[in-house]
Amino acid sequence: MSGRVRVAAVQAEPKWLNLAAGVEQAIELIEAAADGGAQLVAFPETFLPGFPWWMWLNSVDWGEEFLARYLANALTAEGPELRAIAYAARRRGIHVSIGFAERSGREVYMSQAIVDADGEISIARKGEPTGLERTVFRGAADESLLVRDTALGRIGVLGGADHLRPALRARLQEEREQIHVAAWSGFTVYYGEGKEWGPELNTSASVRYAMDGATYVLAPVAVVPVAGWEVVDARLPDRRLLRGGGGVSRIFGPGGLELAPPLDEGTEGLLFADLDLSRGSRPVPVPRGGECRTPGGRIARREPARA
Repeated sequence: MSGRVRVAAVQAEPKWLNLAAGVEQAIELIEAAADGGAQLVAFPETFLPGFPWWMWLNSVDWGEEFLARYLANALTAEGPELRAIAYAARRRGIHVSIGFAERSGREVYMSQAIVDADGEISIARKGEPTGLERTVFRGAADESLLVRDTALGRIGVLGGADHLRPALRARLQEEREQIHVAAWSGFTVYYGEGKEWGPELNTSASVRYAMDGATYVLAPVAVVPVAGWEVVDARLPDRRLLRGGGGVSRIFGPGGLELAPPLDEGTEGLLFADLDLSRGSRPVPVPRGGECRTPGGRIARREPARA
């Protein structure tokens, strides 16, 4: 394990409901991160094929239309899209954390994958999607933690609102991560709804995680200009349900300080920082429980750690 690790956090607009274009975009960002010297690149939650913001629209017809398209553009764990991402990671020698909608039969899960530089893949499904997310996504019956021992150090991932669940945060922090990916789908929907529901809440959750866990935190956020989605609420015509912009990606040190100037809000790009794992994180204990790994880019699901 190297003491210094260069990382990158993605801040980009997904290729909404276009899986092929989204995979191509993800590979381009992986290559750009590698060109910038990054050894790890982190993508937002459900970056493929984008977070289903239509959930906020008050139209049953829209919901049915989008749900069918969303299912058709979701990934499968053993499908060619995830293998293409694993191949890109292996070819460029970079670790990748990416959030995606995982299709299994007629069900869709909010999943996260860690792909290491050898192309090995580990996946975990979100156990408790939020109330609105459950209109699209199914919760995992067995909520596993996604933590990997890698050549860079011990990396863990949580998606979005899971950072507001104290018990889950505590479980993951017990795993003694050295690098944590706090993957956010974007903060667009909250604009104009009061500052307490804005990006500040989500960013503060990332900061607190860095401080409580004494770990580095990469917080990638999707850009969500919601072109074509900015719909007026039929009940309150003066109120728009979705607002343009999106969040801003961040990278924090174990003390909660930012390690790189953020990109402008709504700007697409990569945020880079250099981490010193020899100074800024907890020592790595002997791993508990089983973490299955398989060669050649095949799937390994991380089982829950048990006392």
